[in-house]
Parts: sequence; structure tokens; C-alpha cells
Amino acid sequence: MTAKNTNQIADWNDQSGERWVANQARLDAMVAAFGQAAIEAAAPATGERVLDIGCGAGTSSLALAARVSAGGQVLGVDISEPLISRARALTPQDTPALFQVADASSAELPEGAFDILFSRFGVMFFDDPTGAFAHMRRALRPGGRVAFVCWRGAAENDWVRLPMSALKGILPPTAPLHPEAPGPFSFGDRGRVSRILTAAGFTDIAITPFDASVPFGEGETRDAAIDDAVRMALEVGPLSRALTDQPDDIRARASAATRAAFAGLTGELSLMINGAAWIVMARNPAS
Repeated sequence: MTAKNTNQIADWNDQSGERWVANQARLDAMVAAFGQAAIEAAAPATGERVLDIGCGAGTSSLALAARVSAGGQVLGVDISEPLISRARALTPQDTPALFQVADASSAELPEGAFDILFSRFGVMFFDDPTGAFAHMRRALRPGGRVAFVCWRGAAENDWVRLPMSALKGILPPTAPLHPEAPGPFSFGDRGRVSRILTAAGFTDIAITPFDASVPFGEGETRDAAIDDAVRMALEVGPLSRALTDQPDDIRARASAATRAAFAGLTGELSLMINGAAWIVMARNPAS
């Protein structure tokens, strides 16, 4: 049998994980509004138990832990050793949050142990999302709930659309990924998300659009903020992947084109760029 999610596991224990750790504070700040919206939708209460799927460096887990308090528990799981190590390092003592390096789609999880399955941009990478959610549902108590935030389509998210569009004429066009291939935008189709959750056995599915401005670049001047945004695009995300192993002249041209694209954004000391996501809610049937 072919192991599941092998490409993602390899990547997040190599360059992607290392880049996230290096830029952790900035990246968490960029998606803070989306994570907060998902937590508000989940409405964790004192004493509840939460499984945080794809918890990354633990920022969402710590926010959830503050809501469930000492009587509750948050288990953050992620496939990335570097990110889990970072999460453990950032967690104060006596915080009701634990972290585990694990693939939530196949890990041995205690049956019916959690009140909430939560994720902040951590569920779009499964090779078999229906199987993954069916597996995770067994860890949710009857009547328990799901709450997660995921990106809508790449075309709706200027933080990826603008820099990738800037590559036209610099790199030869590549065959587009299948829209359902594992990746940040694989849940962009609301109908697909609903079908996955239904097939996995969930009910009461609600999928709501959520938009927020992402602080993509910061600096003491507008020029410095634009330069910072270009640096982030070159270090993390689809543009950085597209430029892997490219020669210096190509990277320089891509950097200049990306800077020109970002120059049209609003903001002075913090460059703001739009992000478009879904807030997804569902429930495990009571019986």
C-alpha cells in the first residue's frame, strides 16, 4: 500500500517547515484574522477538548487553550517536526495544550475524545480528504463539531495571484495543477468541501465566505514595506516554489516584476493585500 501524504510530509519536514519556523511570527500575524474568525465560529467553551489539525507552530492551539482553560485540553498535531518543536518552545508551562508530530488522517486518535475538530489552514493537503475526515470523525464525540478555515481559490487571493502573475514572460508557463490536488487552494470549491464532509459522515454543514486584509509587508517607509512584501513572497509560498533552482538573473527579474505588482497595493507602513477564505462548520451526528 502506498503511504499517504508522503510528499507533504517530506516537504513540511524540509524547506516548507524551516521557512515557516524562520518567519513564524510574521506568518501568524498575516493569518491572525482568519484564525480568530474560525475560533469564534467554533466557540470553544471552558472544559472542552479540542483537536487542532495541522497546528503548525501552535498559535491557534494556544488561542484555543485560553478559551477551554485549565479544565479543558487542546491537542495540536502536525506532520512537521520543525513546527511542532517551535510550538513546544512557545508554550508556557501549565497551558492546557499538548503537541504531537502526527498525520491526523491516519494517526491513532482516542475514539470520541474531542468536542471540537479545529483547523486553521491545515486540512487542504490530504491525498484522500474524505478518508482523512472519516478517520478524524471517529475521534469526535457524538454531537461534536467541526470548525476550520481554508482558502478559497487562488484567483481570489491576491497574496498569491499578484506575484504569480508577475512571472508571466519570465518563466515558461507550467501545466496548472489539478484544482483538487493537495495544496493550499484544494478546498476552493465550496461544493467539493461539502461533498467531502458529507461523504465522511458529517451533517449540518455550513460554509461561509470570509475576507480580510493580510498585512503582507511592513517597513518604516512605504518603499521598505514593498521590499519586505517582495522578500516574503520570495521566501514563502507558491512564488518561492516556482523560483526554486532558478538562476540569479531569473530571480532578479521575478523580484522586480513582483515589486511592480505590489506597488499598486494600499498601505503605507504595512502593505495590505486581500485574502479570501471559507469558514466551515459541521457536526458529528449524535447517534
